[in-house]
Amino acid sequence: MAYAALRSIGAYAPSKILTNADLATMVDTSDEWITKRTGIKERHIAAEDETTSDMGVAAAKLAIERSGIDASEIDMVVCATISPDYFCMPSTATIISNKLGLPNVTAFDISAACTGFVYILSIAKAFIESGMKKNVLIVGAEKLSSITDYTDRGTCILFGDGAGAAVISATDKKQEAIIDVNTGADGTYADLLMTPNGGTGSPHDSLDAEAGACFMQMKGNETFKVAVRTLTKDVVEILEANKIDSSEIKHFIPHQANYRIIKAVGDALKMKEEQVVVTVAKYGNTSGASIPMAMNDIYENGTLKKGELLLLDAFGGGLTWGSALVPFSPLK
Repeated sequence: MAYAALRSIGAYAPSKILTNADLATMVDTSDEWITKRTGIKERHIAAEDETTSDMGVAAAKLAIERSGIDASEIDMVVCATISPDYFCMPSTATIISNKLGLPNVTAFDISAACTGFVYILSIAKAFIESGMKKNVLIVGAEKLSSITDYTDRGTCILFGDGAGAAVISATDKKQEAIIDVNTGADGTYADLLMTPNGGTGSPHDSLDAEAGACFMQMKGNETFKVAVRTLTKDVVEILEANKIDSSEIKHFIPHQANYRIIKAVGDALKMKEEQVVVTVAKYGNTSGASIPMAMNDIYENGTLKKGELLLLDAFGGGLTWGSALVPFSPLK
């Protein structure tokens, strides 16, 4: 039987940094106000001519280089994004695969907001375990600055740009395998976090209306409450289903949306401070790129070691959620 293994991780953050002090010159806010409510201190912002696919390619090149697998062996590219290069077509994954020089590979996007990376991890796992693919490149990439309203204090303080990527490969060694991925969704909460954007559900009457509706809109207090409850429940379920105690988790990597959410979920799960990976202060919320960027941080600082067990946990617009139990299984 083929199993799916996490071989590598890579990430990219744009060079421009938008600090809380910068935002205080744009909207009625302050560093103290933002820090207290979110834990965010700064976020990276892509250059005007820098696309989501550009960032995805930068992260992907690093992941492929670290994987021990030749780029020519990649047979599928899946991208999780809510800020694609083009809103309808072509998919950002096809553009990434072309820029990487990967012709004739399966390539497509998925839209699961902040849960996107966990969703594409589950897709890679399924394709590999079915025998259909052997080496899948998964990319979470976001240029959220392009869909952020910088006059809306409730959202503009939260979001940043960046990308993360991983190579998932077939293995016959069960100890290397992704243990489990759990995903779910509940569309009854769709209005808590959305971009109306002029789809068939909310067609536009004018170009002015279209521009405004492409920005993210969020009901912050309601989203916070549902997020804490859902994230905690999802983790409890995946741990119980696999008979794993929270003390066995070396690195708990939740979606980096808000430090208060991360702290509330970590406390509810009785996670020790050293188990919980927190990068929200320097990147803000990068949606589908959030988890792989956090994972890359602990890889690059030497904290993530071969064989250590990761617990991923995410929640996003849809509403969507997902969790995964993943041993880090590099080839080199």
